[in-house]
This record gives sequence, C-alpha cells and structure tokens, in this order.
Amino acid sequence: MLNRRTILSGLALAALPRPAFAQDYPQRPVRVIVPYAPGGASDILARLIQPHLERTLGQSFVVDNRGGGASQVGTQAIATAAPDGYTIGIIDSAFVINPGLFAGKLPYDTQKDFAPVSLLAMSPLVLVVHPSVQAATVQEFVALAKRKPGEVTFASAGLGTAIHLAGEQLRQVAQVDINHIPYRGGGPSVIDLLAGKVDFTFSTIPAILEHVRGAKVRALGITSAARHAHMPDVPTMTEAGLAGVDSAPLFGMVAPGATPPAVLARLNEAGAGAVKSQALQARLIEIGYVPVGSSANEFRDRIAAEIDKWTRIIQAANIKPT
Repeated sequence: MLNRRTILSGLALAALPRPAFAQDYPQRPVRVIVPYAPGGASDILARLIQPHLERTLGQSFVVDNRGGGASQVGTQAIATAAPDGYTIGIIDSAFVINPGLFAGKLPYDTQKDFAPVSLLAMSPLVLVVHPSVQAATVQEFVALAKRKPGEVTFASAGLGTAIHLAGEQLRQVAQVDINHIPYRGGGPSVIDLLAGKVDFTFSTIPAILEHVRGAKVRALGITSAARHAHMPDVPTMTEAGLAGVDSAPLFGMVAPGATPPAVLARLNEAGAGAVKSQALQARLIEIGYVPVGSSANEFRDRIAAEIDKWTRIIQAANIKPT
C-alpha cells in the first residue's frame, strides 16, 4: 500500500517540468525564422515545406521573415532564441559565407550557436554568357578570358553574394583575370546581361531558364554534381573541365545551439522527410532546387567544409564587406 510520503513524492515529481522527449514535441506552434524579406529562395522553400511539417508534427509552423544586415538580423534571432524547438530557422549560403566575409565580427558564432538539423536542398548555378560572347563551351570561354585579361565583364548580385563568390571561384580555379561588376541584386545584373552590357554571370535556374530557352543567353555549364533535368544539354562544370567550380547555394534548417537532441531528431525526421516526399521533391525540382534532406551530422560537416572553402576564397580575393 502506498503511504502518504510516497504519494506526495509522486505528486512532486509530476509537477516538475517534463523533458522535451521526441514524442512530446511539439505542443504549441513553432516559429520558422527566415533571415530575408518574403519572396526570396529561402522564403519560398520555407513556405513549401511548411504544410509538410504541420502534417507530420501536428502543429502550426509560422514563417517569420527577419531581413537585414546581410541576413545577420534574422540569423542572430535564431541563435538567441530559447533552445526548446519552438524557434527554428531556414538559412542559405550567407550562413557559411559570412564567417569569412565579416572575419570575426558576426554577432554569433556560426559553428557553436546553432544546431544543424538538415541540409534541405541545393540550388545549382548556371554559367551564362551573352550571345555576342565568342564561346560555345566553358573551355572556349576560359581561353577567351585568358586572351583578353581584364576585359571580360562579370555581373554579380552584389559584393560577397553567392553569385559574386562563384565568379571568384571561377577566377581562381581557371586562373583568369575578369572584371567584376557588382549590382544591387540578381535581377539588375541579369537585365544588363540580356542587354549585352556585361559578358557573363552565374544565375539560378529559375531566374535564367526562360532566357536560355529563348536563346537570349547561352548556358555553358552548371555547378551541380549531375546535369539538371531542365537543362540536359548543359554539362556540369566537372564535365567541362573545371571540377573546382562547384558553388551552389545551399538551404538548410537549423535550431538554437542547445536544443535537445530528441527535438532535433524529430525536426530532422520531419524536415528531411518533407523534401524527400514524392510530391514536394517533384515541385522542388520543377522550380530549380535539388532536394537533399541530409542527416544533422552530414549537415554539420557540410557547414564546416563550406565555411573553410569560402573563407579561403574570400581571403585570396581580399573581399571586404561594404
């Protein structure tokens, strides 16, 4: 028979806060911080996986756009949120570029203040040139740039962006001298490429596909590991002889650093499962993403490798934030 002390002890234990076991999570809506204004690639991905997360985990996932500071405002909000699984974030390549670009001046530690959940998707870049450029292949383009050092113009979406660093990666791997012209966003840079004011750029598939199909630009190579279904005739940069040109914006899910492992496992199961689902996978491929859905450890290793890679490229090019 239970005595009074045993009953009271049991009641006291029941009153203590319960640990966040996987089967208990989530019990209320989850905030999904996107460190950009609505409409960008990270925001689109967040809203595509949102209903899948809600169906899998049985709670609302509310997208919270926190743009500003080259993504630092929203990223810091993820880092400083309560590590209970009720604030997560969708990050992109700025997450791994900024440590090298801002050289210790970030308001958070990218590798210590976050818990990687899953690399959700990649978005390969396409090397495209204006039709007036006398090059039908990547090798012909490199040869042209070597014949005309400093004359071939490269349009980027802005200093320190993934597009800019793709061009710097090409410069360093191919050992060519190109003339970088930064724009305020990818849209204006593509507009000037179409007008023939610049010679080439790197672009995401959604932004450039119709222009390639309309022969307004010529696609020479793609930075993915395999050819893309939308551009089956465009070789990978590896096939074209420049295996080191592999810049492809990444998109992943992270949580505050001290989030319980069981919660992270639940989020990984839901997030990776979402991008691997047949319906969403087809949709992602349709709009230019390459679905991944990695484990947390794979994503952690990828983050470390990407930070190292981009830091080396930034330092070699002496790129400074404006």
